[in-house]
Amino acid sequence: AGPVVAAGGSDAAGTAGAEIVVDVSGKVRAPGIQRLPAGSRVADALKAAGGVRPGTNTDALNRARFLVDGEQVVVGGPAAPAPAPAPAPGMGAPVAGGPAGSAATPVSLNTATVDQLDTLPGVGPVLAQHIVDYRTRHGGFRSVNELRDVNGIGDRRFADLRNLVRP
Repeated sequence: AGPVVAAGGSDAAGTAGAEIVVDVSGKVRAPGIQRLPAGSRVADALKAAGGVRPGTNTDALNRARFLVDGEQVVVGGPAAPAPAPAPAPGMGAPVAGGPAGSAATPVSLNTATVDQLDTLPGVGPVLAQHIVDYRTRHGGFRSVNELRDVNGIGDRRFADLRNLVRP
């Protein structure tokens, strides 16, 4: 049928199929807003942004994950094994020691499953799902401090978790 310019029409989601808009930023050849068919995955967004720049570590990205309208995909953000104390202003240095047995590797907020998050102190299956939902809506965690924005995490729970997790 050819291009139709609708002036407030309702044909936008009808014939052409639903569309989502995502912001692809970071180490891609053409960062910016990408319009993709609903049901697209992170890999589709990377392709639409011209591909990942050579040498970029994409281990923190789940390229098979379905995209959500309005999310941001950050490529080459926080490197996986970078113990990241370049803390946000106002945050002190991480406290050595923490709860007994916390010598284990911190849990990645960007890649952990609901079951893995559920193993953290004070985190049950519902809160673990809130963390995964936040991650999906916001294209991942860029800092541990973003955990404060998750529904159900107050100052006390954040204080218990901040040294046990990483972006």
